[in-house]
This record gives sequence, structure tokens and C-alpha cells, in this order.
Amino acid sequence: MKLAISGKGGVGKTTLSALLAQSMADAGRDVLAVDADPSPCLAGALGFPPELRAKLRPISEMDALIEERTGAKPGTVGGFFTLNPRVDDIPERFAVKHRGVRLLEMGAVDIGGSGCICPESAMLKTLFTHLLFRKDDVLLLDMYAGVEHLGRATVDFVDAMIVVVEPTRRSLGTAAQIKQLANDIGLTRLFLVGNKVRDGEEAAFLEAETPGIPVLGFLPADLRVQEADRLGIPVYDHVPALREAVGMITNKLTGEIIAGLPETKVT
Repeated sequence: MKLAISGKGGVGKTTLSALLAQSMADAGRDVLAVDADPSPCLAGALGFPPELRAKLRPISEMDALIEERTGAKPGTVGGFFTLNPRVDDIPERFAVKHRGVRLLEMGAVDIGGSGCICPESAMLKTLFTHLLFRKDDVLLLDMYAGVEHLGRATVDFVDAMIVVVEPTRRSLGTAAQIKQLANDIGLTRLFLVGNKVRDGEEAAFLEAETPGIPVLGFLPADLRVQEADRLGIPVYDHVPALREAVGMITNKLTGEIIAGLPETKVT
């Protein structure tokens, strides 16, 4: 199962990613979570202890590794460098594991415009493609708003994109934009999760106003999410209501993905 989590900034993508990762790990699944946000914070949401978080470092900031693999120093533009560097060993070398969840931080690259190519971007794009082709049991991609990393050659390897929204029209507007971007590259398996939902009226609003994206479920609004962050403990442990809600979302998601697979004839 390969899932990409997207949505407007601040809606709770990382909270949902952490909840899904821990829920699936507790169910016995082998989970690789990838923090592809420019400001990685998935380790905190998962409750990684300080000694493990100290071992995490975004791949985009590993200048020596990028130069070794691409043949060019990070920050340079133009010249000759390898566009498809070796990346197959990176997940095992740099992912850190806690409570059954392996975590890898990608980081971000300022490429100075869509037409700019640099060693850092070549490294990240190749790594991203490699992750999609791996045989991990569960791959969770905590992304920023958009689908820039997903190309037409790899879109078939993503089982679904989950778009996280708040019960606001602005959030749903971003969801509609993400849907259009995803459809443009052929990704049509999208699902919606409502976060910070306070009551039935807000849930009904999201059900009625979804931009044509099926709703998987809702995560209730709870101030203990912020409290968990302050205390440095997993939101999965600290907020039982969220743990219960994500369990139902996971079950429905798994059923939807299985239902969408082509039938296999048994002889």
C-alpha cells in the first residue's frame, strides 16, 4: 500500500500521517513513513525520542552524499552531473525506526523556478521514484500541497492520495486544486479526510461540499493534539478519540483499495 498525504498547509497532514503510520504498524504492517514536507515534523508527531530524532537529517541537506552521488556540489546550477544517481541504499542507511515505524526525511530544495535543474533536485526526484518502486508493505508520503513529486511514469505505483481538509471553504478550494493537479497526471484514486471536525454540522458540510472526492472519515477537533506536541509524545497515544477514528479510516481505506484492484482469476 502506497499512500500520499496532501492538503492545504496547517490542516493536519502530518497528524494524519502519524496516526495512519502508527495504526498500521500496531496492526503488524511494515511501515516506511517519508516526510516530504519542507519543514519536517513527522518525527515529533510520531513521538520519536530526542536521541532518535538527532539521527534524522533531511536527505536534501546531505551535501557530501549529494556530491558523491551526482558528481556536483549542491547549490550549483548548470554543468555536468548525474541525473539518475544511486539511491537504493538510502532508505536503509538513513531511515530511523521507532515503535515499528521507519522514518525517512526528504527535505526540500529551492530550485529557483520550474525550469531549473540542480544536483539536489536530481537526488530527491530519483529517490522519490525509487521509493515508489520499492516493495515496502506500507509506504506513507507526508507531502506538502501539490503533486510536484508525482510524475506520469510513477503515478501507477501510488495506490491513493489522501487529501486532508478542515471544515472551511478555503481548505476545500485547495482540495479541488490538488484534485485537478492529480488528475492532470493520471492520478484519480483520491480520498478526503476531514480534520478538526467539531460536530455533525461540520461533518455534513464537508460531505456536501467535497469537490467530487469520496470522504473516508473525520478526525475530531481536540486540543490535546497541541498538548501532545508540547509534551513531545505521540498524538496516537495521547488522544484516544483520534486513535479510534483513524482505525475506522484505515479499515475503510483498505477496503476501498482492495475493491479497486483488478480481479485475479484463480485456476
